[in-house]
Amino acid sequence: MVQTLIKPVTFDEFIQWYPETGLRYELHNGVIIEMNPPVGDHELVIGWLVRKLSAQLDKLNLPYLIPKTTFIKPSKSESAYSPDILLLNPENLVNEPLWKKESIITQAASVPLVIEIVSSNWKTDYSTKADEYESMGIPEYWIVDYAAFGGRRFIGNPKQPTISVYSLINEEYEVNQFRGDDLIISPLFPELNFTVSHVLQTITELTH
Repeated sequence: MVQTLIKPVTFDEFIQWYPETGLRYELHNGVIIEMNPPVGDHELVIGWLVRKLSAQLDKLNLPYLIPKTTFIKPSKSESAYSPDILLLNPENLVNEPLWKKESIITQAASVPLVIEIVSSNWKTDYSTKADEYESMGIPEYWIVDYAAFGGRRFIGNPKQPTISVYSLINEEYEVNQFRGDDLIISPLFPELNFTVSHVLQTITELTH
């Protein structure tokens, strides 16, 4: 990740500044951050998970959608995050003051699930974003660390590919971690039937 500006900016200034260049930026506590272009495996994981979750949405007849680009604006900081995958609850958009104009979410009721696919910005995913999403009250947050980028204090030693599922219980996140052939357990999707090994196998099959 590359810092693009040194001067701290407000959320409103960030939104007004945001260029239409195709590049992705986030605002981290007043600092504009240019997001590194995703590598191919990163995009494969996103596409594979979107397909799996979309099938579950239809199977369970859930009203949620998966938008292409949406910012999450935490209320307690000058930040704006653009998750890799976000489930959107359209029934709450009437209560979102910034949605119509800017595609910005400010309320946990609009976001039943956020997923970040880990790359070189792993510290932000495991620390800052986890804290912010918890503070907002977002019910479920996944960190998909398919290449074991994260530090050992987050994914254990020896490091191995891990999916961490954070569930909001009594206003705090409790985390369950899944590796290898562990079936992913999600409060939102109780009928999921895949493992970390399935994700890694997909990457291998599609790139060789």
